[in-house]
Amino acid sequence: MSEKAKKGFKMPSSYTVLLIIIAIMAVLTWIIPAGAFVDGVYKAQPQNPQGIWDVLMAPIRAMLGHEPTKAAIDVSFFILMVGGFLGVVNETGTLDVGIASIVKKYKGREKMLIVILMPLFALGGTTYGMGEETMAFYPLLVPVMMAVGFDSITAVAIILLGSQIGCLASTLNPFATVIASDTAGVPTADGIVLRLIFWFVMVAMSTYFVYRYADKIQKDPTKSLVYSQREEDLKHFNVTDNDDAPSVLSKKQKHVLYLFIATFVIMVASFIPWTDLHIDLFENFNSWLTGLPVIGKIIGSSTGALGTWYFPEGAMLFAFMGILIGIVYGLKEDKIISAFMNGAADLLSVALIVAIARGIQVIMNDGMITATILHWGEQGLKGLSSQLFIILTYIFYLPMSFLIP
Repeated sequence: MSEKAKKGFKMPSSYTVLLIIIAIMAVLTWIIPAGAFVDGVYKAQPQNPQGIWDVLMAPIRAMLGHEPTKAAIDVSFFILMVGGFLGVVNETGTLDVGIASIVKKYKGREKMLIVILMPLFALGGTTYGMGEETMAFYPLLVPVMMAVGFDSITAVAIILLGSQIGCLASTLNPFATVIASDTAGVPTADGIVLRLIFWFVMVAMSTYFVYRYADKIQKDPTKSLVYSQREEDLKHFNVTDNDDAPSVLSKKQKHVLYLFIATFVIMVASFIPWTDLHIDLFENFNSWLTGLPVIGKIIGSSTGALGTWYFPEGAMLFAFMGILIGIVYGLKEDKIISAFMNGAADLLSVALIVAIARGIQVIMNDGMITATILHWGEQGLKGLSSQLFIILTYIFYLPMSFLIP
């Protein structure tokens, strides 16, 4: 058998796959009629096919912003700041000791971590549509799951399935349920009992699914879908099988851990649109704090209340907390900066892929085929029975949800 045959097919990188999709979308702009929604009504538009130059420029336009596609730079920069933050935390050794502590504590009942964590991520999804914010959790959970005997896919499944099952069963999600209820002219509370039942059922099913997969991997690591890169992943995430590794945090590391936890609590609290959920606590507190005669000026009158933050404020939070953690631990200034930069460099590839992925939307919008595809779906589903309409709409939405988000 030839060496080439032994190697077999190798899946191209995510970058290549996304660039191929961008190119395919560009070809479709030559075939699919252009159109746009004007005042809610679909109208045909002059064809605007996208060429090679447009394909090459799509990721650049996506990163910097290109109407009507929102810029990807805010999400990309947020990811870089998360990387910098984790770089400083890693420099303190807190995560390594913390992971060793978790492994020791859950030895023999490691799968309980799945039962605990998946509903937590599902809560984020069901309450405020937790999505891009989960990016910060992958570098944390992957080494934990691998250290207890699972694989990287188990960690990804906990975060991705957990948060997105929560979004699927959005109970109070203002970006989905509240907007849909307002559009339909019905109270948000209508149907909440059914949505809660749906949430519990879906979370239970998805947790069981991941639990079974993790159990299979723990019994036989070769069953892992990514077993071929296990050694590479163990090395990348600095996961060791050293039972003598310290599992007790020092006093300084405990301070770092408290700040670390506080960072994520603040991030989650800041991204939940409390006012849309009719909770004005943070808005009122922010108004009171910034309205104080001297303190308000020192803090800054443009300070946003928790619940009004987005990725720029999230990036600021991680950058500030990364520096603060370095100071609290006693790292020197040059060590804080180098650790921060190294951490940001580790997530640079993730930050760049955000722009490339959003390039798909740039091509579709510039070629004016997004509205046409939506219009075709609208026309094709019109006049169906409510049961069939729901099923076919869901099927139609699946490929769109792959291309657009």
